[in-house]
Amino acid sequence: MGNVALSRLAAALAAPALLWCAVPTMRLEDIKPGMRGVGKTVFQGNRIDEFQVEILGTLENVGPKQSVILARLSGGPLDRTGVMQGMSGSPVYIDGKLAGAVAMTFAFSKEPIAGIRPIGEMFEVEKSPPKTELRPTAAIREPINLLTRPEDVLSGEGRLTEIATPVSFGGFTRATLDHFAPQLRSVGLEPLQGLTGGGAPASGFGDPSLIQPGSMISVQLLSGDMSIGAEGTVTAVDGSRVYGFGHRFLSVGPTEMPFARAEVIALLPNLSTSFKISASREWMGAITQDRSAGIAGILGRRADMVPFTISVSGPESTAGRTMNYRMQMVNDRVLAPLLVQIALYSAIDATERTMGVSSLEVRGHISFQGAVPPIELNNVYTGDVNVPLQASLNTAVPLAYLMQSGFDALKLKEIAIDVRSFDRKKQYQIDQAWTSVREARPGDDLDVIVTMCGENSVEMTRKAKYHIPVGAPPGPLYITVADGATTNLTEYQQLLTAAPKTPAQFVRFLNEMRPNNKAYIRIWRADASYTVEGEDLPDPPPSIAMLLAKTHGSLGGSQTWRGSSVAEIAIDAGDAVVSGSRTIQVDIKE
Repeated sequence: MGNVALSRLAAALAAPALLWCAVPTMRLEDIKPGMRGVGKTVFQGNRIDEFQVEILGTLENVGPKQSVILARLSGGPLDRTGVMQGMSGSPVYIDGKLAGAVAMTFAFSKEPIAGIRPIGEMFEVEKSPPKTELRPTAAIREPINLLTRPEDVLSGEGRLTEIATPVSFGGFTRATLDHFAPQLRSVGLEPLQGLTGGGAPASGFGDPSLIQPGSMISVQLLSGDMSIGAEGTVTAVDGSRVYGFGHRFLSVGPTEMPFARAEVIALLPNLSTSFKISASREWMGAITQDRSAGIAGILGRRADMVPFTISVSGPESTAGRTMNYRMQMVNDRVLAPLLVQIALYSAIDATERTMGVSSLEVRGHISFQGAVPPIELNNVYTGDVNVPLQASLNTAVPLAYLMQSGFDALKLKEIAIDVRSFDRKKQYQIDQAWTSVREARPGDDLDVIVTMCGENSVEMTRKAKYHIPVGAPPGPLYITVADGATTNLTEYQQLLTAAPKTPAQFVRFLNEMRPNNKAYIRIWRADASYTVEGEDLPDPPPSIAMLLAKTHGSLGGSQTWRGSSVAEIAIDAGDAVVSGSRTIQVDIKE
């Protein structure tokens, strides 16, 4: 009995290792030039066809512990199409063993020469560490730029590049794709318009047996009235695990992106790069890892998606109606801001003018799972050209700062955006500011008068009253009348040296950002201000200031001389944008 028990224990301990060997594979060192094999992919519908593979050699250590198998492909339509977009992940077998996946090619090559990702490197994708909570370690100066890409592999005068991933955009305008195409291509995504049925895949999950090595899948970033799906090929299926693409999709690491089964409608030979035209069918599972060697996912797993709605209304809306868009978006902290920007730009572009004078009022909210309060959206954008770009970018930036702040536990719950358009430029420029007196004493009332000028010589004058408190110290009192952007920059420059410490602090900071449809009268003194643990402490008592001046470094804080705000009064300009700044001085006498 003892030996039997030991044998069972040894088998149980070895089981995890055997999982990686469930698919017969060929080691990289056993692959030699001249070997022949077969590859599998879909050329039409959902039928998996074979093509021929001739091994030319291997390029070892072309990347950090990464190698590439060079091969010549033939058979089927490959002689006229070459290596196609959408073939990424097509499995290659030698002597019945899985050697790797078609992943790379040479641009403008006259022959279908491909780079094959060794299957051992692809299986390592699933072993990648899971998500861990990140903490902010430094001030945030700008959102993380995901639109960067490692150098491709050089070979002679050619460049062995990862096969671009075709991305089908359904329900988007041509102007949207033209504007964002360079950014998408910089990460290996080739945007295609009008080559998908659009909408969401069929509800529910399909039969997992339909997903086989060589099957086409579509990773859905956005589905609904607008859809974004990235097409590629399945390399291996090991139980419920699925491996594909053979190269990075977006290289976002651990993720939750749903994928659907796809069918090929047609092949389009192209002088630059041929590609498959495909359409999504039913949901099949979720991609959980996106690494440099490929993607990995789980069949039957439901990805966490975010309800995303956009409504656009105004004098130029189609037939005077409000246009509503309802989508489901991937819940990814890196992708979400970019998807929000692209979708909002397209929704406005499809409904309103992008050229000529116009104004856009954007309201809405971005809510999160758990106890984190929502981000409130409330701003106006105006100009002579491409106002939708201003609106979409500035709406996505707060989300980018929060999602990329280092708080990995943040999960989106819902995004709702309401846009109202106007066919005129609604803007006021702060022209003049003055006070009723130049000298005052504690306890006096002070009138601040502000004049703003708009289009067609329209002038607006506003007056605000400030009561100088009893006990106010003598000396200069500064009064700055400025737009929201200038006031925000002045008030929150401590973020250049210290970031908020909790998600709630971050959301409060974003919600306290002043909208640009008001002028702000900021009354301040040139005193020191301190930031401790992400909280602003303006004009502390002298005893506290002495303590902070000596110990602010050890307390994780900083000291600035931006001037301590004494009071702030907002002047509403309705739904018009306010710009400009004026500063005046009043002397406080004893």
